[in-house]
Amino acid sequence: QVQLVESGGGLVQAGGSLRLSCTASGRTFSTDGMGWFRQAPGKEREFAAAINWNGRSTRYADSVKGRFTISRDNAKNTVYLQMNNLKPEDTAVYYCAADQWGRSSEGQDSYDRWGQGTQVSVSS
Repeated sequence: QVQLVESGGGLVQAGGSLRLSCTASGRTFSTDGMGWFRQAPGKEREFAAAINWNGRSTRYADSVKGRFTISRDNAKNTVYLQMNNLKPEDTAVYYCAADQWGRSSEGQDSYDRWGQGTQVSVSS
């Protein structure tokens, strides 16, 4: 069973940057599609970014396009989310998720494993 551990969250001022990491264990990471989702207080969890198994296909929510970049290092079993020009509305718990079929999917139902989340807070 794959385990996902997120790190890199924190408090940052608007306009700042953070890089989230998600390290996987327990299953062949290199064949999994990976996604980042986020949940703001009082809101439903929503899609942020996704990358397929070989990194050649990426998807982004409109709200983060041009500011966030998803990437992966299969040798390190890690997926990253580089977040630039952060805004207060980016404040949320960020979750990484794994799709055993290797897709870059926006749908939460595509993912069969989830991390515990890391808090990102952006002050104005």
